[in-house]
Amino acid sequence: MTADIPSLAGKLSDALTSALPWIWQPLLRLLAQGQPVTIEQLASAAGRPGDEVRQVLAELPDTEYDEQGRIVGYGLSQRPTQHRFTVEGRELYTWCALDTLIFPVALGSSAEVESPCHATGTPVRLTVQPDGVAAVDPPTAVVSIVTPQQCTSVRSAFCNEVHFFVSPEAARQWRSEHPGGTVLPVVEADVAAREIARQRLSQPGCC
Repeated sequence: MTADIPSLAGKLSDALTSALPWIWQPLLRLLAQGQPVTIEQLASAAGRPGDEVRQVLAELPDTEYDEQGRIVGYGLSQRPTQHRFTVEGRELYTWCALDTLIFPVALGSSAEVESPCHATGTPVRLTVQPDGVAAVDPPTAVVSIVTPQQCTSVRSAFCNEVHFFVSPEAARQWRSEHPGGTVLPVVEADVAAREIARQRLSQPGCC
């Protein structure tokens, strides 16, 4: 491997998990059904009081809501982004490239992923199963990763810089602009993603 994956995954998990220990997986599973999620639905799925759910959501400023105040996105989104994520026939989206590798683990479902190369616009396509990436097209594809120091907004501090590229060469300019960043082949990014998912799911009180 080209990087210390366990160390990288640990740093990312520490930076990104924050207030999400017990709400993360129930929210993902509800969003994956393709319909807006009410506070009451999330409270029931998480086994927590509605007031506690509201308090946690208030600490997550990136949460997406519809006009009725229902949740439509947090990492996994029902609103279009560049990262298309199709699971059980439902077309959804993610905030970043690494999410497309993490969420099949948490959902226990395979996903078809399509996202444009951040440099060239050429589509990168994956088949991601709960136990690993089954197909990558093109096989040279890589993922850019940053390690945020502060993560008040996970979307701006992390997700907005985590992209697919068709090759390491295509990611060269991104690397020059982000000297502290990392570019990993998809299969190595997948190892990091699974470790992040494992750490999240194994936290006390999670899910």
